[in-house]
Amino acid sequence: MDPSEVEFLSEKEIVTIIPNFSLDKIYLIGGDLGPFNPGLPVEVPVWLALNLKQRQKCRIVPPDWMDVVKLEEIRDQERKEETFAPIPSPYYMELTKLLLNHASDNIPKADEIRTLVKDIWDTRVAKLRLSADSFISLQEAHAKLDNLTLMEINTTRMFLLDSLNYMYKLRTNMHPGSDAARSQDY
Repeated sequence: MDPSEVEFLSEKEIVTIIPNFSLDKIYLIGGDLGPFNPGLPVEVPVWLALNLKQRQKCRIVPPDWMDVVKLEEIRDQERKEETFAPIPSPYYMELTKLLLNHASDNIPKADEIRTLVKDIWDTRVAKLRLSADSFISLQEAHAKLDNLTLMEINTTRMFLLDSLNYMYKLRTNMHPGSDAARSQDY
């Protein structure tokens, strides 16, 4: 899975919009949306909110967690703990990117939010790299990946897979009489 696929999945997340048009309920395969009345908040998937915003048909209300004070708390908690702290959205990075790129005029303190989310991301990825390094150097057989997002896992996936494959090859070469050493590589 590449980052664009993870971003696609994030577009199914629900956000609140305030439309400036009237429309009855829309019946879609994924569920019914609406009715849309000017000035009344409606919950819709991100993909629809961005589409309506681009056509100047709505204003997007940022998610509750997309607030400077809350993001500072998350950043500080992430820096204090050795393990990964719970994140308010499984797609926090992708949603921030999408909303700030397409609706920054609807998000107060957009630049500060962008910086805080980047700080959180950098802290978490650094922890992930340290964990992966420790995992490989200690030759562990399994790892616990609690509170990681799909994008975070995706960033280190190839590194971990390659490392584990090399560890497997090294282990099987150390025991030449084992069945695994006689099996072919895929």
